[in-house]
Amino acid sequence: MTYPLVTDLAAEGIPVAVTCRVLEFSKQGYYRWRACPVTDRDWSDAHLVNAALDIHADDPAFGYRFIADELPEKGVTAGENRVHRLCRNHGIWSVFSKKRGPNRRPGPPVHDDLVERDFTATVPNELWFTDITEHPTAEGKLYLCAVID
Repeated sequence: MTYPLVTDLAAEGIPVAVTCRVLEFSKQGYYRWRACPVTDRDWSDAHLVNAALDIHADDPAFGYRFIADELPEKGVTAGENRVHRLCRNHGIWSVFSKKRGPNRRPGPPVHDDLVERDFTATVPNELWFTDITEHPTAEGKLYLCAVID
């Protein structure tokens, strides 16, 4: 927000009209902000975020949907979309939230590469390979493990 800049420049003697013209916004907007620097929406959003933080501190597993369900007990009424917007903007996430998007990186290797990428074996029972995968199904997770000698 650049309105505080206009106030600072006006204190130094630069006219408000000149500053508003250079910054390309209206004088009316500046004077409206000066009369009421905190809007009703910002004020109610701040109370909602405080209530959401209290609810989230009680149970960090709560995401925005559960927080929206618990808000009426704190005396705050808000729609789920508004709660989602505020939780997203303030970083209020469930501890079980899934990380999605292109910025995901694989974790560290589970174990060291003991064969140093040399997969040749001269006798049986000298080199073993194993892999395990997880497949989601309608009945739950299915784990498949392969072991090769």
